[in-house]
Parts: sequence; structure tokens; C-alpha cells
Amino acid sequence: MSTEPRINDRIRVPEVRLVGPSGEQVGIVPLAKALELAQEYDLDLVEVAATARPPVCKLMDYGKFKYESAMKAREARKNQAHTVIKEMKLRPKIDPHDYDTKKGHVVRFLKQGDKVKITIMFRGREQSRPELGFRLLQRLADDVQDLGFVESSPKQDGRNMIMVLGPHKKKTEAMAEARAAADARKAERQGRTVGPDAAVEADADAEPAELAEVQDAADETEAPEADAPVEQPAEASQGA
Repeated sequence: MSTEPRINDRIRVPEVRLVGPSGEQVGIVPLAKALELAQEYDLDLVEVAATARPPVCKLMDYGKFKYESAMKAREARKNQAHTVIKEMKLRPKIDPHDYDTKKGHVVRFLKQGDKVKITIMFRGREQSRPELGFRLLQRLADDVQDLGFVESSPKQDGRNMIMVLGPHKKKTEAMAEARAAADARKAERQGRTVGPDAAVEADADAEPAELAEVQDAADETEAPEADAPVEQPAEASQGA
């Protein structure tokens, strides 16, 4: 079933409560009169309240209205914050390098405003040492305490031990910061692209002045040598 409002000739009622282009109340008028006014204003007659008696219709540019509505809905979806629960699995005897890698993922998730479910997986005899998993979870919580907090304390679930970390930042704040950082990087890249060209233009503008200074210096150096008398060698004078 279509959710779009009826417009123009698709409206099938004898009379409507008409609203003008600027929102002014025209009153109850026959449908033919409303369509005539719509044609006069070069607008559409749009049914905005079909359940009213009589139905409320408005004179508007329906194509522009649909476009603006779609843009508003798109912007609203872009600003929606959906909290996501990420999961990270660790072993009780995890290697230090692997631990740093897993912790890096947890840090990234928390910065993005997402919750993180940490699962410690026990195998074989490790199940008899739950304190290993508890200490590992406590260590991870301490390492990321600046970014998140323990929302659900460690608890045993069969062969696994689970803890949930919540972010200090809200999802909307994280999204806003990410967009600001992306805009800053874009501006920086554009600055680097424009920068060298501007420098070349500056050098080109400065070149004639520098050449003039060099030429003046050369003229001042050569002038005294041209006017100075030429001295004869001493041996040549004695011979004469």
C-alpha cells in the first residue's frame, strides 16, 4: 500500500480545507477551486491530512518537498547512533604480542563508542584455573580504563569466562570526532597539494628581483677594473 499522499487529480473529495503556499489558511473550498488555484500558482495540490473532515490540502512544489524530505531522512539516518557489541576472544595463557594486538582492537572499538564483550576460552586442564582468566580480564580492564569501564563483571559461562566493557564516550560523540578528524585530514591533504604550487609561484615572483640584484652587483664589480690604469711589468720598464 502506497504511503505517498494524493496530489492534484488523484484527490477524490468534493471539497478540501486549503492551506496556501506560505502556510496561510484559505478555508474550505471546492476541489475544483483548489485545483484552479494550484494551476494559477504553478504548484501542486497535496493532501497532507487525509483523515480530516474535510481533508486538508496544501499548495506546494511537491517535487521539491519530496527531495527535501529525502535529504532530511538521509541526514537523520547518518546521525543515528547504533550501539554495537564487539567480541574479542582470548586464551588464559596468551602470548604478550598477541595480547597487545587484541588490546589494540579493544581500544579501537571503545574509541568508536562500541561495547566490547571479552571472552576467555578455557581448554582442558585450564578449566581448573579460572583465576588465570580473571586476572587477565582484570589486567585488560586496567589497561583500557581511560577509554572504557567494566559494565558486566567477569563471570563463568561453561568453558568460557565473559566480561563486558562499555565506552566512556557515547556513540554520537565518537562519530562526531571521527568526522572531524576525517575533515581535518582532508584539509591537510588539500593544503599539501596547494602548498608546493604556491611556493613555486612565490619563487617565480621573486626571481626577477634576485636577478636584478645579481646584475647590479656584477656591474659594480666590473666597473672599477675597466677604469683602472694598466701597470707595465717591472722587467719591461728596465729594458726600455
